[in-house]
Amino acid sequence: MKIASLSENLIYQRKLKGYTQEDLSEKTTVGIRTIQRIEKGETQPHLQTIKLLAAGLDIEVNDLLPIDNPNEEVIQRKWMLLFHASPFFGLVIPFASILFPLFLWIHKSNDNKIYDQHGRAIVNFHSSMMLYFVISLLLFFPFPGYNFFLTGFIVLFSIVMTIKNISTALNSETSYYPLSISFLKSKSI
Repeated sequence: MKIASLSENLIYQRKLKGYTQEDLSEKTTVGIRTIQRIEKGETQPHLQTIKLLAAGLDIEVNDLLPIDNPNEEVIQRKWMLLFHASPFFGLVIPFASILFPLFLWIHKSNDNKIYDQHGRAIVNFHSSMMLYFVISLLLFFPFPGYNFFLTGFIVLFSIVMTIKNISTALNSETSYYPLSISFLKSKSI
């Protein structure tokens, strides 16, 4: 469900009362240019201005302010944590670093665009790391002893990138997984 912005709420409430921008300006001490800029979304007004507009429209301040559903945000953060942390099961169960995020992505990708983007990135990254890991193990035959460093680097790199992306996904809803092969392509729009 899309939450209306302050500008959309102001326009709706003003038109609901049958006021022009000039009428609203006269009922409040808010200038007409300020009202125009708020309705265009060009400015984020001070709370005092919002209170004056609400009083002029004879409505509650909450009718103008867009209020996000905090429960939805908490749920989304939990899913993001689960998405990004689930590859750690791969340290205990073979291929779980790919399978757990893949099952989560299949289950949640249609619920939210963010889940789809992060799920694809996680599955692509850990599939790529598993491929690189297998290749590094196969390098034992032509380069015995030297492949140890490459294999260790791949495992350590996977762990570090997973931990880093858990943090960034929870704080800014972004992720960056370098060296990924795009096994799961993005949906074309």
